[in-house]
Amino acid sequence: MTSQETKQQPRDRIWFLLLGLAALLLFCIDLGGVPLRDWDEGTVAQVAREISLGETWTAWLHPQLWGQPYLNKPPLLHGLVAVAFDLFGVHTWAARLPGAVLTATSVPLLLGLGRELLPTRLCALMGTGVYLTFLPVVRHGRLAMLDGAVVCFFIALLWMLMRSRRHPRWYVGVGVCFALMCLTKGMLGVLLLAIALLFLAWDAPKELRSPWLWGSLLIGTLPVIGWYLLQWQYYGQQFLDVTLFNQNLERIWNSVDNHQGPPWYYLLELLKYSWPWLIFWPVGLRLTWKSRHQSWAKLLLVWTVVYLTAISIMGTKLPWYLFPIYPAIALTAGIALSAAWNMYRHWNGRGLSLKRLPRVWSFLLALFSFAGVAGLIYASPWGGEPSIALQFTFLTVAIATGLAALFILRQQTRFVPTLLVGLYIALVGLVMSDHWVWELGESFPVLPVADLVHEQIAPKQPVYIAYGYDRPSLDFYSDRRVVAQPLETLLAEWQQSQPIYLLVEDPAPFQANSVPLTELGKAENWHLITNQS
Repeated sequence: MTSQETKQQPRDRIWFLLLGLAALLLFCIDLGGVPLRDWDEGTVAQVAREISLGETWTAWLHPQLWGQPYLNKPPLLHGLVAVAFDLFGVHTWAARLPGAVLTATSVPLLLGLGRELLPTRLCALMGTGVYLTFLPVVRHGRLAMLDGAVVCFFIALLWMLMRSRRHPRWYVGVGVCFALMCLTKGMLGVLLLAIALLFLAWDAPKELRSPWLWGSLLIGTLPVIGWYLLQWQYYGQQFLDVTLFNQNLERIWNSVDNHQGPPWYYLLELLKYSWPWLIFWPVGLRLTWKSRHQSWAKLLLVWTVVYLTAISIMGTKLPWYLFPIYPAIALTAGIALSAAWNMYRHWNGRGLSLKRLPRVWSFLLALFSFAGVAGLIYASPWGGEPSIALQFTFLTVAIATGLAALFILRQQTRFVPTLLVGLYIALVGLVMSDHWVWELGESFPVLPVADLVHEQIAPKQPVYIAYGYDRPSLDFYSDRRVVAQPLETLLAEWQQSQPIYLLVEDPAPFQANSVPLTELGKAENWHLITNQS
């Protein structure tokens, strides 16, 4: 280690600490402020609850969902959520806590990767700051989903891969991270490892001959193969059909559960939710391509091109499939921001300095500021969604992006800290509001309905709802299956002699029958009725 590296270490530790604390605050504050959403959150939470209630260790190895084998994904994160339930009780915030902590951990890990990879500390700090304040990262990272955990393990894998060039023993960590990725989200871990190996093949092909690398990957592969073999031995052909084919391979060429879209689906997703940092991505890509002979540029190009191409040609399209590319986009945007910051500074890396701040940046940020003003009006008492927290968020966005647009117009580099600090404050306001999981507005609120079911109906008694689809979050909070059925099916079942409990918006069709109707309660326009007097 050189004397210069020794002098830089204390300063790096300070940045690691500050960014780590900022991430923990942003990702973990008020996690229980809104209920779990459909689909993944409700499913993850219920699988974790059944693991925590299991009487033997096999509940951890062979998880279940409502008493049936859960074969969708390996249960690493579900097991962590089960531990949180055991420690803190079954709560919404406890279900989200493990994923949020892991996503927050990915922030200082990305800084570590940047310090190993990028040409300056400034580039690493800028990229990490963008990642910390990236709206999709904050939203999905706080949810009880698998993607934030996978990205955390992938960033750690890349960081250890870079350190392994100086100290081969770090390859052991690469193998461990590969195992963690595969035990969290199956085949996605193989794709992410392929990206890392493609980068090595381009940048340092001699590393592919390292026995440390392949020995460590073998060590990491053993627990993955062991888990899959145990599942196959226990479930047989059912495991192969559901886990390997339906939930992994079939998603490549078919759209599972009708989640489909055109090849440019993910470009549209980036255009919808990646502002304002998307403004700086094209310049960052141009600078990265110009520096493609350097290690950092090779990694960002391979990471971006290979992953975006892979998910774009898949038959199944889901917005959160983009999560693993967000760190690469953030680091690329950070390159553009650091080049802007270096505009008036003299240093030996002039290839990463802009001669002038693009005026289009100012124009686009000004538009974003106007959008913030429009959002402020929408969240005002005279708008469609009155909310003090939303008003604070939109006001902060409008001020930060408006000032940044003015600074760019004046060719002043202080637009960078203005954006980073302003967006962080705005996101803190957003996650403390009731609107950061805006998908909850697509259907009726589950908590009042679940409370009604929980209070009025005995445990394990089946409940049906006249609705178009099942809602796993309603199942979780009701602590029982609430099975969605068409109204015609429920009208036929109503004539049976055994007790049946229904959630309906309009009980009138059931009153027209000779079977007696008893209403047990009402919540959110849903009537809980039974055919017993």
